[in-house]
Amino acid sequence: IWFSRSSDPKRKLPGTWEIGETPHGRLACINTGRANGLVEEALRAGVIAELSGFSGLKREVPYGQERSRVDFRLDYPSGPAFVEVKSVTLGFADSTVAAFPDARTERGSKHLRELAALAREGVRAVQLYCVNLSGIDAVRPAEEIDSAYTAALREAVKAGVEVLAYGVDISPEGLRLARKLEVAL
Repeated sequence: IWFSRSSDPKRKLPGTWEIGETPHGRLACINTGRANGLVEEALRAGVIAELSGFSGLKREVPYGQERSRVDFRLDYPSGPAFVEVKSVTLGFADSTVAAFPDARTERGSKHLRELAALAREGVRAVQLYCVNLSGIDAVRPAEEIDSAYTAALREAVKAGVEVLAYGVDISPEGLRLARKLEVAL
């Protein structure tokens, strides 16, 4: 494993588990808190072509009927785009396809319902999977783990929610959102 240290006296523990090697020899960014920072860096650098050209970026913006907070609100001349980010680390031995979620997630389903409601109103809504696992070419819903999330994802897509996946280049020296991946619904 690789970890970072902090001297912040407010922290409960001085270290954070950052990267681990799986039994299949892949590197995985275990610190799910890194996903939003990686996505913001990639957005600002224009790495995510589908979301380029925005004039403003805000994080953790309240929205929707269920009082959620969306990870990013991007402002465009044509109107806002709401982007929800999920960190993906679930991989399988002989597969280059990762899956989300790795545990049941009512919160994840709620976020999809909120995005779907926005899309039905004509507002751009995006579910972005930040794949924090090396050796992956595609991502899919983990229906075998959370069928309710998978159903919510499929409904969101029908409502007009865009689904994107981007892979992270992972090394002990750093992390970088680098490449678009296939989404297998």
